[in-house]
Amino acid sequence: MTSRARRIRPGREAALHEGFLRHKRYRYLKLALLVCAAATAGYVFADIKPRPNGGSWLGYTLGTISALLVLWLTLLGIRKRAMTKGHWRLKGWTSAHVYLGLSLIVLATLHTGFQFGWNVHTLAYALMMLVIVTGIWGIVAYGTVPAKLSSNREEMTQTQMIEGLRAVDRQLHEAAQPLDQAQAALVERSLAQDPFAGGLLRRLSGRYPGDATARARSQLRCAAGNPAVDKVESLLERKAAMLARLREHLRLKAMLEVWLYIHVPATFALIAALTAHIVSVFFYW
Repeated sequence: MTSRARRIRPGREAALHEGFLRHKRYRYLKLALLVCAAATAGYVFADIKPRPNGGSWLGYTLGTISALLVLWLTLLGIRKRAMTKGHWRLKGWTSAHVYLGLSLIVLATLHTGFQFGWNVHTLAYALMMLVIVTGIWGIVAYGTVPAKLSSNREEMTQTQMIEGLRAVDRQLHEAAQPLDQAQAALVERSLAQDPFAGGLLRRLSGRYPGDATARARSQLRCAAGNPAVDKVESLLERKAAMLARLREHLRLKAMLEVWLYIHVPATFALIAALTAHIVSVFFYW
């Protein structure tokens, strides 16, 4: 056992392996629940007639807390680029980001006093909810997809899978030489087609209509019994299996990435709408 290993206490070792959602025995979940309970109690017991809304002292208080919290939450991207140790290491910051971000559902809703309309104030609220929902999607994706990715890859990297596919294509090119013109054309279309064309939505769906490889397999199967055709069909079957694995790999990767395509732009839009909301409130105050 090394001196470094001896210095790591059992409690410290367990902390190193815990997920960010369970960080410090759900410290930030408890903090978020406490904040939500205090805000709810303030809203219920506040002696304000009519009920508290964005223009009341409680509304301004909850609005200020919510706005500052939104700005703090956006700093996670900066924090990810800073390597530090101790109390505010990245795992703790991410845990706080998740739970305090969820607390905004309560804080901001109570800030509105349940008054919504077609205005910049409701726009800011809607964008905030969009950011939160996409954040929840990200948490679910990162909690479930990596294991599926690992299982699908079977210890191969994406590069290795692509190289394997290219090797089968080279074998197909050689094996198709004895075929007649029509049969060789089917194989050629399989070799020429980009099997991953279609963009993000296609990758997410995992559906690739017009797959030339599948069409070639289907039509060559009718000519089974010819040794040259059988060899090509066998290679096409291998290629189809490799394509299925690669497409599943890309689909799972897209599931990990797609939420960021909404989450990050929506966050910037939220900051813009929040700024307009605050300026308009003080302009008409």
